[in-house]
Amino acid sequence: MAPKHDRHTISDLYQMQSLPLELKVRMTERRIRDWVEYWGEDGVYISFSGGKDSTVLLDICRRLYPNLVAVYSDTGLEFPEIREFVKTKENVVWVKPELTFRKVIEKCGYPCISKEQAEWIHRIRLGQKNTHDIQKYFYGIRTNGQPSRFKISERWKFMLNAPFEIGAGCCNEMKKKPIAKYAKQTGRVPIIGTMASESSLRTSNWLRYGCNAFDNKKAVSAPLSFWTDADIWEYIHTYNIPYCKVYDMGYVRTGCIFCMFGVHLDSEPNRFQRLQKTHPQLWRYCMKPWDKGGLGMREVLEYMGVPYENYMLEDEENV
Repeated sequence: MAPKHDRHTISDLYQMQSLPLELKVRMTERRIRDWVEYWGEDGVYISFSGGKDSTVLLDICRRLYPNLVAVYSDTGLEFPEIREFVKTKENVVWVKPELTFRKVIEKCGYPCISKEQAEWIHRIRLGQKNTHDIQKYFYGIRTNGQPSRFKISERWKFMLNAPFEIGAGCCNEMKKKPIAKYAKQTGRVPIIGTMASESSLRTSNWLRYGCNAFDNKKAVSAPLSFWTDADIWEYIHTYNIPYCKVYDMGYVRTGCIFCMFGVHLDSEPNRFQRLQKTHPQLWRYCMKPWDKGGLGMREVLEYMGVPYENYMLEDEENV
């Protein structure tokens, strides 16, 4: 029988986030042991992206269970430095999507603004004649007259008229499907490196299930849930853990290079302005017009009003 989880409150989360690193490590280790003892070493896998969070997760897991398998989703959209870093780790299974990113854009639209906003725009544009969808996602009113949180922001309603497709299906096609296929074929369940502080959805999942979601429809362990970004870096420096050098280039996030989710919230130089300097060939490819073999992102970013070039990193030029 799976261990029972006592429901947490948001105060519990704040209290746990304030604990010292040493205590957090011990608590995380206990949750990993509970997970592995329940499913068995052959019944779990570590979700490893090559980023700093999953690097810390991999280190803690393998200090306890050196032979645990890790799985890396090789979408083809990662920084080259990430891919090289992943290659330095042993016992990592690489899985790949069935579609290229260009095919995914054709199928799902461009990933921009946020997953939620892109999804609502996609649904309205897909079913302009569906008055229910328009009422819910445009006006934010349910069929019973109650307000709905599933609403396009006033700021982004102009994107309904964009001359390109918009959608949130990219992550599902490029990452989730290959991982789900692996999990189905092997019967393994994941240990992931997400933290509750990263989003309201992850916070609500932690409040409901705790770190080890035994009773969720899809069993998943997130033993770093009560950590913070500062904890991750403290662990890396305290235990002298090698990490991907792309962070030393000024990048805060190391997900898919061409993802536009949240780019409007980036401080300048934003991810694309920085990409122009650090990886100019990749930058040219993503900005190149679609009909010339590129990804056509210049048009998307211009339509959104997001800068993407001509930012000189003067301090870095002098290094």
